[in-house]
Amino acid sequence: MKRKMGKRVAAALLSAAMLMTTLAGCGSTGGSTAAGSDSTQAGESAENSKYAETLTIDVFDSQANFQGMQSGWFAKIVKDKFNMELNIIAPNVAGGGDTLYQTRSANGNLGDLIITNLDKSRLKDLVTAGLVLDMTPYIDSCESLKKYETAIADASALAEQDGIWAVPSEISNQPATEPCEAMEPTNAPSLRWDVYGQVGYPKMSTLEDMLDVLEAMQQNAGTSDTGKNVYAFSLFKDWDGDCMQNAGAICALYGYEPMGFVMSKVDGSEAQSIIDNDGVYVRALRFLYEANQRGLVDPESTTQNFDTLQTKYKEGGVLYSLWPWLGAGQYNTSENTAEGKGFASAIIDDMKCLSYGSMPLGKMEVGMMVGSQAKDPQRLVDFIDWLYSPEGIEAACPQTGGGCGPEGLTWEMKDGEPVLTEFGVKAFVDIDADLQVPEEWGGGSWKDGVSALNVKTVGVVDCDETTGMCYNYQRWADYQQRVATKLQEDWSAQNDGALSAIEYMKAHDELLVLPGTNYATPEYSTDISTIKEQCKQVIVAQSWKMVFAADDDEFEQLLTEMQDLVNGLGYDQVLTVDLQNASDKAAAIKEVIATAK
Repeated sequence: MKRKMGKRVAAALLSAAMLMTTLAGCGSTGGSTAAGSDSTQAGESAENSKYAETLTIDVFDSQANFQGMQSGWFAKIVKDKFNMELNIIAPNVAGGGDTLYQTRSANGNLGDLIITNLDKSRLKDLVTAGLVLDMTPYIDSCESLKKYETAIADASALAEQDGIWAVPSEISNQPATEPCEAMEPTNAPSLRWDVYGQVGYPKMSTLEDMLDVLEAMQQNAGTSDTGKNVYAFSLFKDWDGDCMQNAGAICALYGYEPMGFVMSKVDGSEAQSIIDNDGVYVRALRFLYEANQRGLVDPESTTQNFDTLQTKYKEGGVLYSLWPWLGAGQYNTSENTAEGKGFASAIIDDMKCLSYGSMPLGKMEVGMMVGSQAKDPQRLVDFIDWLYSPEGIEAACPQTGGGCGPEGLTWEMKDGEPVLTEFGVKAFVDIDADLQVPEEWGGGSWKDGVSALNVKTVGVVDCDETTGMCYNYQRWADYQQRVATKLQEDWSAQNDGALSAIEYMKAHDELLVLPGTNYATPEYSTDISTIKEQCKQVIVAQSWKMVFAADDDEFEQLLTEMQDLVNGLGYDQVLTVDLQNASDKAAAIKEVIATAK
């Protein structure tokens, strides 16, 4: 993609803007403070803040899995610090796709705070349409954002207009080639380890070997904690995009990520059409089809949503987790893990699990912007600045990203090291789904009060540069000692004494790291976009039908039908563009790898 400004020029302009702007800037966004101090979440009141008028902020958030008013402890933090209430507008909840985005854009007001992708010309389109505010006059005193001015300049350059338009997510102070995950890769074959042990920890050489293992596990598992049937797999449609997302999760076990209609190996070595008979995507569909033929797939998979799925994991009704964080996050309570029960990563000999590298220049797929119609732009920029401060990072980071929560509630410093409070142990070790928050912190349940923004402002394993503390509690010695349970001991004994899946897989060359780059996928032309939309509807619908096909003949018939239908719609035209994008990204990856050496 051509850019109006070079990276160095953009960075220089941004630096100058931050230093020279004379308008009022951000308030203090210093380090974490314990409950009860002047600027704490629990202690500061809106009446005593510098923001006299209470504002309800519309947050258009492509990442959110909740729609409505933010409630609970995070709502109280935001109200006390900024006298703001957050109304989350979530396309994921409102039917998915771009319909809500297009409708609100056409009305001239996408939102006061906008969290969505910056690539594919989206930022350029938003700026051209006048939907996004230039933050230059408001960013002068934003101490936290100043630390990331190069990343902000690089993201803002995507607008192809001078100005400070967006702040990218997941900006990291770690090397681009270093995995950003804490203990397990984002993508790994995660099994109910206790049931896997009951069938003898059988070796798996290939993906397909896992079917025999899961079949034995399902036969041995009995019923769930609520007396219902247990299935190896339980699927859902909520996150489908250009293809069936759950099948894409299987492809990630071999280092592939989807780029439109291309499955691209993240080391830049290979790019496949997703409809190829011998490609990894069709292999994943065949794998799920075979699983269903054996009775291993939950028959409610085609109708349930993600929330229902989480409940099934929590009740012990599913044996394979599509991502390690999903099953463990619901089932690995302190009670279960103490008994040796829970999810853990298994090993497939030929796998190359997709691991995400750290991103020094941030993630262009997700960024924050201020809407042009925002009533109080300075307050919104102050809020963004806070979200990138240590205090904001701790409070707002998604729990799936290992966010440690606010100091004084979930953790505290002792002898220079972070340790969990009694409440933090219940939240992160016991995984108490009904855990109630003290009234002085806002009351309600811990789970319901977690930030609905669902965005990681910095890298998952980044550290507070002042204290050296990792923001991810899973890296803390205190947490690791507390979870050194029967489950962990058994997993370690079966995996050469390794303390984590990341450690084991790195040592055995079973990870494929996608280095963090500033590559931004360009937008499709109108004609290509129209063809792509038609094709993806066919691909997603046929993929689900293939998984639940009655027999081999029907599976092959549906595959041929899918190929014929999309080819008739102009699939090859979209594929040509996607292959070029994959090639451009591969070049960016190779440049990062060469620079890192």
